[in-house]
Amino acid sequence: MKEYSDQYIEDMRDIISRHDEAAARAELEQMHPADIAELYQDLDLEEAEFLYRLLDEDTRADVLMELDEEDRGKLLADMPAKEIATQIIDHLDTDEAVDLIQELDADERDEILSHIDVEQAGDIIDLLKYDEDTAGGLMGTEMIVVNENWSMPECIKQMRMQAEDMDEIYYVYVVDNEDRLKGILPLKTLITHPSVSKIKHIMENDPVSVKADTPIDDVALDFEKYDLVAMPVVDSIGRLVGRITVDDVMDQVRESSERDYQLASGLSSDVDASDSILAQTKARIPWLLIGIVSGILASLILTGFEAQLQAVTTLAIFIPIIGGTGGNVGVQASAIVVQGLANGSLEIKEFAKQLWKEVRVGLLNAIIISGVIMIYNLIMIPDDFAVTLSVSVSLFIVVMFATLLGTVVPLTLEKLHINPALATGPFIQISNDIVGLVIYVFISTQFLKIF
Repeated sequence: MKEYSDQYIEDMRDIISRHDEAAARAELEQMHPADIAELYQDLDLEEAEFLYRLLDEDTRADVLMELDEEDRGKLLADMPAKEIATQIIDHLDTDEAVDLIQELDADERDEILSHIDVEQAGDIIDLLKYDEDTAGGLMGTEMIVVNENWSMPECIKQMRMQAEDMDEIYYVYVVDNEDRLKGILPLKTLITHPSVSKIKHIMENDPVSVKADTPIDDVALDFEKYDLVAMPVVDSIGRLVGRITVDDVMDQVRESSERDYQLASGLSSDVDASDSILAQTKARIPWLLIGIVSGILASLILTGFEAQLQAVTTLAIFIPIIGGTGGNVGVQASAIVVQGLANGSLEIKEFAKQLWKEVRVGLLNAIIISGVIMIYNLIMIPDDFAVTLSVSVSLFIVVMFATLLGTVVPLTLEKLHINPALATGPFIQISNDIVGLVIYVFISTQFLKIF
């Protein structure tokens, strides 16, 4: 990411204010589309639009896709549908075109598609049918495809024709007469076997592929596992329908990681530092209000415990320890599970195995933590055995409960197809705070009666 000095921004604003198109173009020609998009964040909308109009159509399309959705929407807002179709969509790969069109409402989509080449529009419409969180929703249709029965001269001729409209070529895919994926043809093989009779004799068989309905997270794991730069996508009967490139996957993984981090931090929607005060407040307030409700519940619990607190004020000192420890243990357990689900090292079918493992981990943690606090209390308050025992036993039970909760909740959410990252945030913290207090109140009440 390129950073621009305040002086550079001021110089660019001066160029824009003077409408010096020659100077502006000279600057823009030296910049990468991603850097131009970065520059736009330091300009107001009118300034950004002035520069945007000076770009050639290919660069304009690239810059637009480098912007975040909100800034992209502002630039597109005043553009006629025909201009979006001919100057933007026509210069994008189908996967990027689909991403852009998905951000528009239905009427805008239809109008834009009516101005696009029929074949390209058909490809886009086909891709729009796929869920955006699957391989089909991420794939593009730009690829070089050859038939396994072609001779080498015919293959090279067809490849040249197909490559004219492509920016990058990763693999050459080989299909049969029914368009089923049969293999890939490495470019090195084309050079070293120029006189082979048929492509099927030199292709690499059974390439790693993915079905169109495969979740994006699974696709990302396959890219990492097999060190791929591109992967073919097939339908339910093995016909080649598209390809996914590693840059598409990395963008998706980054967005998914950002969503998970925000969800775990108690943000209910996708926001960033540049969003408005209202947008950020709307994202933050739900869990904060839930936290207030949990605080009220906790105060009601303590109200019922008022007599014991007045009689033995030492009990109140350990309330933060009970709540804090339970929350930390729960978040740790859930983080391990969520991470395992995300990187593929843990599968939902291993529910029982993971639960048993966490029970043993929780048991060891509970023994250590409750033992430490018991030793501390025996030294600091040797004459108050009821409090010592209450705190230690409560901590033991709270740690075990938090461990089980932190393990079961994300696994259950994953099974219900709900983002398990929810389990690493305020949900676990609040649940453990309330349950921890209930356990502490009950245990303390019983031991105070006995002792």
